[in-house]
Amino acid sequence: MNKKGILTVVSGFSGVGKGTVTRKLVENNEDFVLSISATTRNPRAGEIEGSHYFFKTKNEFESMIKDEAFLEYASYAENYYGTPLSFIDTMLNEGKNVILEIDLQGALKVKEKRKDALLIFIVPPSIKELNNRLLNRGTENVEQINKRLEATKNEVNY
Repeated sequence: MNKKGILTVVSGFSGVGKGTVTRKLVENNEDFVLSISATTRNPRAGEIEGSHYFFKTKNEFESMIKDEAFLEYASYAENYYGTPLSFIDTMLNEGKNVILEIDLQGALKVKEKRKDALLIFIVPPSIKELNNRLLNRGTENVEQINKRLEATKNEVNY
């Protein structure tokens, strides 16, 4: 008898370590798989179709929206990003535990559609530590970091 997998959503503040946690879990357990999102942005160097993302044209993505083919989706920086239902359902039916690493708003959309989804919100040891992590990764300027830290005030209520 094939046991259905568990849908798990991992969210948290930017820079808290969501990617590190999910990568380690997937690396160390063959029963877990990281969800693959669809996007309309162009592939970056080294990204592989069906491994890093499902790359779609804007028309393809909007057609999928009309067909209700996404568990959740959002528009960010003039591109669409979404979680295809077909991938999620295929993996769950194969007994795989599927992990989605998405923002809080996406997690809440998933919970509306899938009441059985397990939601995990990762928090840092302190705001000071989160600030240090954001500074040390060197991907954003101080103004952008301050905006991310301001956003944590709203997210922490959830």
